[in-house]
Amino acid sequence: MGEYLIGIDIGTSACKVTVFNVGGEVIFSTAKTYDIYYPHTGWAEQDAREWWAAVCSALKEVFSSGKVKADEIAGIGVDGQSWAALPISSEGEVLRRVMIWFDRRAQSQAQQIAERVGLERVISLSGNPVDPAYITPKMLWIKENEPEIYKRTYKFLQSNGYIVYKLTGQFTQDLSQGYGFHFFNVKKGCYDKDICREMGLDIDKVADIYPCHQIVGCVSRWASVETGLKEGTPVVAGGLDAAASTLGAGVIEEGQTQEQGGQAGGMSICMSRPVIEPRLILGYHVVPDRWLLQGGTVGGGGALKWFKEQLGYEDTVVAQKKGISPYKVIDDKVKDVPPGSDGLVFLPYMSGERSPIWNSKARGVFFGLSYDKTRAHMARAVMEGCAFALKHNIDVAEEAKAVVDKLISVGGAANSAVWTQIKADITKKDILVPYSDDATALGAAILAGVGTGVYGDFKEAVEKTVRLKNSYHPNPENFPIYEGLYGIYRELYINLEKTYDRLADILADNS
Repeated sequence: MGEYLIGIDIGTSACKVTVFNVGGEVIFSTAKTYDIYYPHTGWAEQDAREWWAAVCSALKEVFSSGKVKADEIAGIGVDGQSWAALPISSEGEVLRRVMIWFDRRAQSQAQQIAERVGLERVISLSGNPVDPAYITPKMLWIKENEPEIYKRTYKFLQSNGYIVYKLTGQFTQDLSQGYGFHFFNVKKGCYDKDICREMGLDIDKVADIYPCHQIVGCVSRWASVETGLKEGTPVVAGGLDAAASTLGAGVIEEGQTQEQGGQAGGMSICMSRPVIEPRLILGYHVVPDRWLLQGGTVGGGGALKWFKEQLGYEDTVVAQKKGISPYKVIDDKVKDVPPGSDGLVFLPYMSGERSPIWNSKARGVFFGLSYDKTRAHMARAVMEGCAFALKHNIDVAEEAKAVVDKLISVGGAANSAVWTQIKADITKKDILVPYSDDATALGAAILAGVGTGVYGDFKEAVEKTVRLKNSYHPNPENFPIYEGLYGIYRELYINLEKTYDRLADILADNS
């Protein structure tokens, strides 16, 4: 058996391929970016062929580095972004670009599903709200608007499922991504054929469900040529990126909570039973007999990336001169701004918002701008606004009787000490940061390790691979200012909800 495990992470902005040893140490890691396409307002697409090209390029770089050989790989795990609706033919042809997780076009289809089946009935079965971000409304949108593509579709695959197919030739659906379908029974872990039919969809267009750590195939001869992997290398079903990062953070027991600081924000609470709270997201963990009660927000690293790209030219120039990241320059400036950004509040709804408000029409807002405000104030307000969104989800989870103690933070934002401290102060939770910056890919690799027998079970895998690097404790001195501004943050959305509707109508009339 090989010495190493590979985790492939199909994120929103890039594919990351990381090789780990059995102790969870990174042997080699590389990332390859790809584009997001925005054909119309509310639409967001990617090309699955670009995902595969990125995977191939990254894997070839792994083996050309000389740090690892193909015959040393014991197994491969693939995780990916959620709610990707990818129709492919029986020959594996990609039939259209992927409608990704923040594509909001299928609003009317979501309403149709709720009306045909009944909202309470759908939520009782799937544990999730009927929202256009999910896969089911997107499938229906394709059926109604692109009937020839729907007719030619053999299977709708998700992001990790497509890469598994390209590696092995097998059509699979992992358990943790099943929650993307509203005809998925979140308590039993299977599809409901009757509900699917009532929604106007065909059950044979989704792939069979597999446990996330189960070996579903091996690298084919063709994929070996494309990637440099050894033919016959085992590949497991893989899972949702947020669930994989939750595993990579060591969250496998009830009550443990992962905080996500990637392109999007959110949190995942590990549960030993399904708890349905329709304002949140419920799905299976990649770990057997565990569920994740999740809050998924649009506001995360993507909001700060927007700030950097649109308003951070000066920071980028300074970073280039110093040979450091622009985000490090932004962090240093944010440190000089007092908690609360002198009353500047940011609503991070940059592409609508998911939990807990579920509003496709919501948009980002800076409130409290005045002549004394600087770009540093705005950057800190972006960080605080994303932290308020996190707190909003935690509050809803605790109302549902979920226990949230410490947060274990992963993703790029976890590398920012100032941002992580802001989150600790706003949520009033201790935050722990694992040593590895590769928690998501590590989770995928652990799935491969358990599936191939490298680890005896998930507990052993976590004990061997997950180590903590930093800890942050809430500062009580900052509680009063954040409590006051959080109230304003919540009030702003309530007051703007109807205004968002009017803005959307105006934009629609002039499109």
